[in-house]
Amino acid sequence: MPAPDGPVSRLLRHRRLIAALAGIGASFAFAPYGWHVLAWLAPAVLFLLWEYESPREAAGTGFWFGAALFGAGTWWIYTAIHDFGQAPAWLALFLVAALLAIKGSYYALLGYLAVRIAPDPAPARSLLLIPAGWTLMEWLRGWLFTGFPWLQLGYSQSDTPLAALATAGGIHLVTFAVAACAGVVVVLVRGSGSRTAALAVAVILWGGGWLLEGRAWTRPAGEPVTVALLQGAIPQDEKWLAENRAATLDRYRALNREALGARIIVWPESAIPVLAHDAGIYLEAIRRESAAAGSDVMLGLLDFDLATGEIRNGLFSMSAAGDGWYYKRRLVPFGEFFPVPESVRRWMRLQSLPYYDMTPGGESQPPLRSGGQHLAATICYEDAYGADQLAALPGSTLLVNVTNNAWFGDSAAPHQQLQMARFRALEAGRTLVRATSNGITAVIGPDGAVLDRIPQFVPGILKSSVTPRTGLTPYARTGNGPILGFAFLTLIAFTLLRLRARHDV
Repeated sequence: MPAPDGPVSRLLRHRRLIAALAGIGASFAFAPYGWHVLAWLAPAVLFLLWEYESPREAAGTGFWFGAALFGAGTWWIYTAIHDFGQAPAWLALFLVAALLAIKGSYYALLGYLAVRIAPDPAPARSLLLIPAGWTLMEWLRGWLFTGFPWLQLGYSQSDTPLAALATAGGIHLVTFAVAACAGVVVVLVRGSGSRTAALAVAVILWGGGWLLEGRAWTRPAGEPVTVALLQGAIPQDEKWLAENRAATLDRYRALNREALGARIIVWPESAIPVLAHDAGIYLEAIRRESAAAGSDVMLGLLDFDLATGEIRNGLFSMSAAGDGWYYKRRLVPFGEFFPVPESVRRWMRLQSLPYYDMTPGGESQPPLRSGGQHLAATICYEDAYGADQLAALPGSTLLVNVTNNAWFGDSAAPHQQLQMARFRALEAGRTLVRATSNGITAVIGPDGAVLDRIPQFVPGILKSSVTPRTGLTPYARTGNGPILGFAFLTLIAFTLLRLRARHDV
């Protein structure tokens, strides 16, 4: 660790504040802001701080960067828990603070290990070791303790050539590329003799993105299919009120009638405030009207098992080829299930807070049939998990996602989720149709571009014609294995070099 000079020494006295400001800045790299250059510059500030820090100090600055990133980028969690989940303000603040502490800990671990493994701030640390560690860290926080894969660096590049790398290695390859670009900034700022190597890394990454951009890995599988996506725009705090039930049912039935003639009609997640077994007459009426017009319908619906008492969040397909269900596999913590002890659950019951756990769907569920197509389905934030859809891709021609974004109000959350959904289409090389309760309802092309959308917070129908596709991208064939294996081997190699250096001493 080099001894800092006077100005640097004074700056390091405020290292935690600088790290927190960098984390806040990084949040503006994502939708709806889209200042993607901050995804390189903000981490570069953190990398530069680590140049002058011990492992313990690097853990501290890493923590404040991560906590500030999620504090600025996911403040809408408070809205979901307090405003719509009806939890007391103190409880909502506690849960948000706990989340920030957990997420900050991932970045703290990364900082500690990076400086511990490679105490000498050589260019290889910023260009290779930290990007590899960052990639593994984001993968880890995407599944550990139920996972929360929001604000992964790669998503910030949805409108740059680097996004095209997702067709080869998924979102984690894009994240590695962005972190490596941050390392390039560090090497250039430090002015070491490795500037040429740093520029070569940038050229390789951006050149690879440009070469892959526009490359069609999949091919059309038949004629275009007409789709209609319904957006009811029912406020979350009004949706389940008994006095509003009839109006909600009438609104969706009216929207469905207006959409008749489209080959596939898609309703949002839990579109109607009625359980499936209580909605039989209503659903049969929708089925008859739609079938008479040659339309198949897919609608989000809660399915209650009378025999077991289990409730599932599902997507129900009423098709001429036969009915089918897809059940949500990844449930939202503290929304659809509550990972708390029974004593806490009893307290929640006494406080009239939600406490009932939904049952997740099976891991292996076949694509749904609708409109003569096979659709790989996801519900809500399942579209944040790229690897989850891989098993369904060989037998799918389209992707479908249904979401209830009314929980988040007028916040960044719907925009961030749409940004992630764009990568799912890009990774799969297939069109994704996305019906949401109050926005952002959209059709996303196989290149990740938003082809059409309708405004938020207003009832409407998005009509489009989409081309089914078959075939697999390189990422669909290999999954996350190659990039994660490379990142893991990189950490092992640096660790072995460190052990050898200590042994030689």
